[in-house]
Amino acid sequence: MDRLSNTVRPYAWGSTTAIPELLGVAPTGEPQAEMWMGAHPGAPSRTGRGALNDVVAADPVRELGAAAVEKFGPRLPFLFKILAAGAPLSLQVHPNLAQAKEGYAAEESAGVPIDAPHRNYKDANHKPELICALTPFDGLCGFRAPDAAADLIAALDVDSLKPYVDLLHAHPEEAALREVLTAVLTADPQEMAATVTEAAAAADRLGGDYAPYAAIAHHYPGDPGVIAAMLLNYVQLQPGEALFLGAGVPHAYLNGLGVEIMANSDNVLRCGLTPKHVDVPELLRIVRFEATDTGVLRPEASPSGEEVYATPIDEFRLSRFVLAPGAAPRDLTALTPQILLCTAGSATVGELALGPGESVFVPAGDKAEISGASDGAGTLFRATVVA
Repeated sequence: MDRLSNTVRPYAWGSTTAIPELLGVAPTGEPQAEMWMGAHPGAPSRTGRGALNDVVAADPVRELGAAAVEKFGPRLPFLFKILAAGAPLSLQVHPNLAQAKEGYAAEESAGVPIDAPHRNYKDANHKPELICALTPFDGLCGFRAPDAAADLIAALDVDSLKPYVDLLHAHPEEAALREVLTAVLTADPQEMAATVTEAAAAADRLGGDYAPYAAIAHHYPGDPGVIAAMLLNYVQLQPGEALFLGAGVPHAYLNGLGVEIMANSDNVLRCGLTPKHVDVPELLRIVRFEATDTGVLRPEASPSGEEVYATPIDEFRLSRFVLAPGAAPRDLTALTPQILLCTAGSATVGELALGPGESVFVPAGDKAEISGASDGAGTLFRATVVA
C-alpha cells in the first residue's frame, strides 16, 4: 500500500482554518477548500512510486483489479476529498451519463476549447457525489414543494417577488418550478440585483429560517442565485450524516467540513452564486424539476463494524469504521482499489499509523488490515468501488 501526499486546493470559498485544524498544522491565512485524494490529473495524490495517476496508468489491472478495469476503464473511477466550505459554493447541477456524453461530443465537434470559460462539459462522464459531514454542515439540496417555496418567498414581502409567488401557487409542480427558476435566471440583471438586495434585507430582519439566505446574499450581493436558493430545501447535517446528489438535482454546500466522494468527472452546470458562466438553456435542459425531501443518509451498520453509506451507483462506495482503543484487527482486503482516510484520533493500516487527514491507497488484492491505536479511538473512512 502507499501512504498518500495530497494537494489542497485554495478555492476562494474555502475555510482558512478547518483543514489546517484537521491536519494539525498552522493556517496560512489563505482559503483551503479541498484536499484531493485519488488519481485525477488535475491534482493527483503522490506516492513513493510517483503520482497516483501515473502509477495506475502503468499497470491498471494490477492497481485497480480486472473487474474494475472491465467495468470502468483503466482509471480510478472516483475522486475522494476533504471539503471545507467557509462560504457558499456555486448553486449547481450535474448531468446524467447520457447527457454528459452528448454534451461533451457536441462541444468537441463545435471546437470549444476544453479550458474555455463557457465550456460546460469537460469530459463524457456523469458526476454523482456524496458529502458526509465531519462537523455540522449546511447545504441546499433539491427543490422544495412549490407551495412551501411560495410561502417562504411571500413572507419577505418584496413586491417584485410576488409574481413568482403567484406562479408557484398556480401551476403544476414541474411547470411552477421551471417557470420560476427560468424567470429568476433570465430577469434583467439590474432589476434582479435590486430585488435580491431588498430580499436580503428582509431576510436579515426576519432571521430564523431566513438567516441562511441573508448569509448567502452577504457573500453574493445581487446574485440571482440568492432567490433560486429559496426554491431549494435547506439542510443541516450533523457529523456522520450525508447527502447523495444524483443527476439533475440542484444543490449547494454552504458551510462546514466534510468528506466528499464523486465519480471522476468535472461536469458542472451552474445556476448562480458564482461569477462563472451560467448557461441557462443548457441548465434548464439538465435540471430535474421535481420536489424532493433532503434524503439525509445515515450509515448502515454491519456485523463487521463497517458502516456503509448506501448509494445507487457503482463508481464509488463510502463506508466508515469507528475504532475503539486497541480494537482488534479487521481484514479489508478486496479485489477493488481502496483509499483509507483517518479523520479523527488514530488508526493503523497494515504497518502504517494514520492520524487525522492522513490516507493510504491500497491496490486491488493487496492485504489491508486495520486496527485501532492502543492509546485512543479513531475514525477511518473507506472509499472503494462496486465492481
